[in-house]
Amino acid sequence: MTVTLEVAEGVGTLRLDRPPMNALDVATQDRLKELAEEATRRDDVRAVVIYGGEKVFAAGADIKEMQAMDHTAMVLRARGLQDSFTAVARIPKPVVAAVTGYALGGGCELALCADIRIAADNAKLGQPEILLGLIPGAGGTQRLSRLIGPSKAKDLIFTGRMVKADEALTLGLVDRVVPAADVYAEAHAWAAKLAQGPAIALRAAKEAIDTGLETDIETGLAVERNWFAGLFATEDRERGMRSFVEEGPGKAKFL
Repeated sequence: MTVTLEVAEGVGTLRLDRPPMNALDVATQDRLKELAEEATRRDDVRAVVIYGGEKVFAAGADIKEMQAMDHTAMVLRARGLQDSFTAVARIPKPVVAAVTGYALGGGCELALCADIRIAADNAKLGQPEILLGLIPGAGGTQRLSRLIGPSKAKDLIFTGRMVKADEALTLGLVDRVVPAADVYAEAHAWAAKLAQGPAIALRAAKEAIDTGLETDIETGLAVERNWFAGLFATEDRERGMRSFVEEGPGKAKFL
């Protein structure tokens, strides 16, 4: 399998495994969608790490496969391409990308689907599609501009240039840079900590933030308001408030 889902202690690792560069061909895209939807459904998955291995995250689409596709073929495929990445973005649980080596084109777009990105100090990210006479097609024009702002996104997309980890951190493209040997451990630790948190409240927070970024503030506030009130019906809210009153902040243990 070119993508696997391994679950341990509440953390599901979506592992890309298509040597040598984890090129994202159609089969890999479809498998990614299938496993992202599985991670969404499974109660034993409370947080997710996306990982490509020690050497490379994903160097982009399978160019040889794409070269053989004409306009009609891509019209039929483009929605499936986007849907596979959207399935990752819509996992209603905390998701972290552990980025090693190259994260280019579709690889960068996949990292953008995570809630945060922890990068190796040797990572290189970019959207080089313009160098092929194309634009990003798996969400890059939309998610990158929302993350780092339109002018910075246009610079990367217009030029197709790669950025090293330190510049990616400055741009806000990644959230943390660590030694290459520590990337997966750092990402897993982040996910494992949140896997012990209140699952429904985390889902609510993610949905409220993501929906608010995609709509007007009044709609966003309505989503926030409805989730906020709804959480008062959960056992986690009772547990969290009771622990705060009896033991002080930050000591609640959630199921």
